[in-house]
Amino acid sequence: MTELDQYWEKFIKASGLNEDDKCSGDLNFEAKGFVGNEKLALVLGGQKTAFFASWPTFSIDMEPLPVSGELYIVVDRANKPQCVIELESVEIVPFNEVTWEMAKQEGEDENLGAWKERQQESLEDEGALVGFEFTPDIKLVFQTFKVVYR
Repeated sequence: MTELDQYWEKFIKASGLNEDDKCSGDLNFEAKGFVGNEKLALVLGGQKTAFFASWPTFSIDMEPLPVSGELYIVVDRANKPQCVIELESVEIVPFNEVTWEMAKQEGEDENLGAWKERQQESLEDEGALVGFEFTPDIKLVFQTFKVVYR
């Protein structure tokens, strides 16, 4: 049994959920420009309660979109489990329609302009790897969550 499986079992027992409930996967919030577990600290501290993903990547990889209620184990850079989050909402939104109220839930930027600059660079890098072009109206998957276990 892996460390993630053991962590999931501890969560199931502590939460009182059914043992048949499945983990939807694991997430690592770290990214380019971050050298440690800075984003994880934002999650654990309650400043980060949302994240964006590119819709084209889901489409290209033929992966189903996440749905509200899914549970994920959040891991650190060493792939050690740190918490479980539950998705509260999942919404498709064009990049150019993201509001500051949405972007600030990521807990990483000082204003919408800084968010757009950082996000565009990330999407351009991802697109080069996965096979899509960034456009101002590119679809994003906006996901809000809450930490349900630590």
